[in-house]
Amino acid sequence: MRTRSTARTVVAALAGVLLAAGMAACGNSDTGGDSGGGGNDKLVLGFSQVGAESGWRTANTTSIKEAAGEAGVELKFDDAQQKQENQIKAIRNFIQQKVDVIAFSPVVESGWDTVLKEAKDAKIPVILTDRAVDSADKSLYKTFLGSDFKKEGRLAGEWLVEQKKAATGPVNIVELQGTTGSAPANDRKAGFGEAIAANPNLKIIASQSGDFTRAGGKQVMEQFLKANPKIDVLFAHNDDMGLGALEAITAAGKVPGKDITIITVDAVKDGMQALADGKFNFIAECSPLLGPQLMDLAKKVKAGEEVPARIETEETTFTQETAKEALPNRKY
Repeated sequence: MRTRSTARTVVAALAGVLLAAGMAACGNSDTGGDSGGGGNDKLVLGFSQVGAESGWRTANTTSIKEAAGEAGVELKFDDAQQKQENQIKAIRNFIQQKVDVIAFSPVVESGWDTVLKEAKDAKIPVILTDRAVDSADKSLYKTFLGSDFKKEGRLAGEWLVEQKKAATGPVNIVELQGTTGSAPANDRKAGFGEAIAANPNLKIIASQSGDFTRAGGKQVMEQFLKANPKIDVLFAHNDDMGLGALEAITAAGKVPGKDITIITVDAVKDGMQALADGKFNFIAECSPLLGPQLMDLAKKVKAGEEVPARIETEETTFTQETAKEALPNRKY
């Protein structure tokens, strides 16, 4: 028994070292998800990530790297640092390396047709994760795995409409948008706007990009507060911008969650804590844990199997009470 126990300990320790090595490599390009065994039949996946602009994105990267290791997939990982030109370069590098499958989360929606045609000509299937592209040629990629961003915005707006249904005067809303031109920023704005149109008292008085970062959220919220003496509601396209805005709101002598109702999207742990503490009021979830589904899809498309053109992740919404219940088991 001691021999078996020792063997298991050695194997566990080795696995831990391999995983740590994978997760530590978050530079421009690495093979962070490589795991044991190196046969020629191992699936090679080239993945270009948006960057590391938020807690959500960090959790998404971790999920992909861990899932690659567990699935025996050789992962060639690239961090685009929120620049489209970096992603295009990475995709071309993956084509030159003749990877089996390319996956990426597009920084912005437009401008992908040329490089995606290059991948198609090289007979390398492409999977979109988290964010879509606006190409009219759907044959340029096999499937899109991710959230319904418009639905997230709509759920946020519908909650606000219900909360403010008794309002008799104007309700002033400011909006912290995500990265300009990105699918989540475009769709969350559209969904939210459509939902609040049901109540003519709800007015967006200012809307500006905070680039999905805490620093951006804080900076833009400071500007909003200086320019608008009466702000009733903040809608932030992600938790990180909302958390940055909290600092600006507090510094301005206002009480977040009371003086200003705060609605965000994502439901990362820090955002959920703010909601549980009453500093946020509502969060529409956007799960970053796409790794296992991505590895499964990559294996299927490499094998030539048919996959759905659109695969939506299952998500929910949170209020203060449900956030308190979910927090102890939150993985990100």
